[in-house]
Amino acid sequence: MSNQFDINYLDRCVELAAEALESGNPPFGSVLVDANDNVLYEGHNLTAGGDSTQHPEFAIARWAATNMTPEERAQSTVYTSGEHCPMCAAAHGWVGLGRIVYASSSEQLSAWLNEMDLPQPPVATLPINSVVPNVPVEGPFPEQADAIQLLQKQYHAGR
Repeated sequence: MSNQFDINYLDRCVELAAEALESGNPPFGSVLVDANDNVLYEGHNLTAGGDSTQHPEFAIARWAATNMTPEERAQSTVYTSGEHCPMCAAAHGWVGLGRIVYASSSEQLSAWLNEMDLPQPPVATLPINSVVPNVPVEGPFPEQADAIQLLQKQYHAGR
């Protein structure tokens, strides 16, 4: 059930995605929030250096595995600008993180890439629950998805 906290955190994910774009990376940003609405970790995509595993959701999973108890991880929420790819969804599931709230869906990203006549990602764009069936998931959110679409267009126009 979404609330104003969710919208605020998704807006922060859009800001982080814009920071990623400004640094030459694909526009993806994510925030890890604990059960008490404390931001524990923020990050954005860092794949421009050539390591395509440097997604913020994957970084969150690694950070959480090291810094949180299993109970804290299960009660946390990961907010992200784009629905987790299968790699990030698997990492999320393996470390036992809780709910995921995303601004834009993998289906939307796939459609945007098609509209721009660009190739699809090398990994299938699957819904999160196809990879981790029992994780509560919410998204997409139209206002933030529109902002992410614009960032995606800017990123691909600059390549």
